[in-house]
Amino acid sequence: MHPYSNPYGYTNVGYVHNPQYNRHPLLPQIAWPAAAQVSDTSLGYEHIQRLTFVLVHGSWADATFWHPIAEQLRRMGHVVYTPNLPGHGSDPNKNVTHQMIVDSVTNDIVSHQLQDIVLVAHSFGGTVIQKVAERIPDRLKRLVFMNAFVLEDGQSLSEQFPPQALALFEQLRQSSKDDTITLPFPLFRENFTNLASLQLAEQLYRTTTPEPAVPAFTKLDLKKFYSLPTPKSYLYLTTDNLLPQTDQYSFHPLMSNRLGLHRLIKMPGDHMTTPKTQPKQVAWKLYEAGRD
Repeated sequence: MHPYSNPYGYTNVGYVHNPQYNRHPLLPQIAWPAAAQVSDTSLGYEHIQRLTFVLVHGSWADATFWHPIAEQLRRMGHVVYTPNLPGHGSDPNKNVTHQMIVDSVTNDIVSHQLQDIVLVAHSFGGTVIQKVAERIPDRLKRLVFMNAFVLEDGQSLSEQFPPQALALFEQLRQSSKDDTITLPFPLFRENFTNLASLQLAEQLYRTTTPEPAVPAFTKLDLKKFYSLPTPKSYLYLTTDNLLPQTDQYSFHPLMSNRLGLHRLIKMPGDHMTTPKTQPKQVAWKLYEAGRD
């Protein structure tokens, strides 16, 4: 049975969010300025185009989501920044808005005086970079969406899910004390980490934190975004089970085609496992998506 078919069937699954686990993520925390440093480039990448990447994570994640991939990109000679979104990871304040998140990423880019950026997003992060692009189009080289949501003008992220999934998220939101959504493990295991072993899925699940609900339910004015000439790419991990692969709900072709003219890059992978287990391959695909 697909998890979406029983939105009220995840009680008493034996997996309860425990902040204690989240003090020990899979990879150590890296401060954003430190994360920008370029590593050794003498690894056979001398002739590739050098790029500046800003990697924006998605829901139920923080900057550590990108660390294995960022390390590989730096080995290739690129400059990489991995901002942590407000209300995510170790940030105890879950009372954040979509605008606050966009402000944070925009201000970090401006304060670091970044130019000619390949701005990359995963999942929920796609809605963030759509708005960031409106703010600082002159600083962007290209936008890259990696299995990321691309909203149409006036839409919210929550509207991109099938009704039964949305009903579950609504129920989880209403049952929380701080307007957050904590994923039930069965949903995380089958839809976010469908390629992982059970052990790895459990390990990844322990790094998740409750997701602020307000940003995902906010309708966005994106008229300016759809007027921008900024080049765009879509990196599609083809075995991602988060969205049904249908014409009505899908990362590709539904989300990707909303970009209009774009570069499409594909590789096998799921939503949360593949970036951890195949960072070198994902890094190379991001380079293919971001280069001239």
